[in-house]
Amino acid sequence: MPEQPQHTGTLLREIPSGDPAADLDRGIELLREVAQGKRGPLLRIYRPAPTVAFGQRDTRAPGYEAAAQASRDAGFAPLIRKAGGRAMAYHPGSWVIDHIQPEKDAMLTHQHRFEHFANLFVEVFTRLGVPAAVGELPGEYCPGEYSVHGIATGESRFEKGRKVKLVGTAQRVVQGAWLFSSAVVLEETEPIAAVTESVYKAMDLELDPRTIGSAQDLVATHVTHERFIDVLLEVWGEHGYVFS
Repeated sequence: MPEQPQHTGTLLREIPSGDPAADLDRGIELLREVAQGKRGPLLRIYRPAPTVAFGQRDTRAPGYEAAAQASRDAGFAPLIRKAGGRAMAYHPGSWVIDHIQPEKDAMLTHQHRFEHFANLFVEVFTRLGVPAAVGELPGEYCPGEYSVHGIATGESRFEKGRKVKLVGTAQRVVQGAWLFSSAVVLEETEPIAAVTESVYKAMDLELDPRTIGSAQDLVATHVTHERFIDVLLEVWGEHGYVFS
């Protein structure tokens, strides 16, 4: 049986402002408002403008400036996120999902959230007919223990069994609240693959290009954006997060 709702909050369906930096920073602004009690729990979702979100560690890499220029050359805005991780590219074929919750001792559950939300995304993709699992792929971009990857069915663009990263996550915790931000790639792999390879080469970071892909590369049926969001809200609701 589905779990009973534990949290109710506001669903923010946003349209990109035309300023990718402002769109990225808005998540942090909303986090502060939730921490200050000005807002309740939020699920903010939007299809982003072409962006390469660099982690703080990336800015210290000898090739960072060249990587940033490679992003611009490809038509992707190079931005530095305040959360952790390595560089990840996304565009309007993707979704950014910012889940923000008030919590008194938010840091205590920091690590648990990576595992928890990874498993929720696996549920989402499974219901969409996309085989998925949790676990880092060798040579993946923005590597992490709780990365979510999909597995090609063999009736798709990719050969059967090929594994590609589908969800990149980052987290920001402040006193009284947390932000769990996820970038999900649904379609249009080519621009993301090209800019990711250029950026990682510039910074001399390990990358296996075969781990780059989208949900649409893995199955024969069309995974629509509308269906993805419907299923995401369904799964979140069954795990106690109801947003409307």
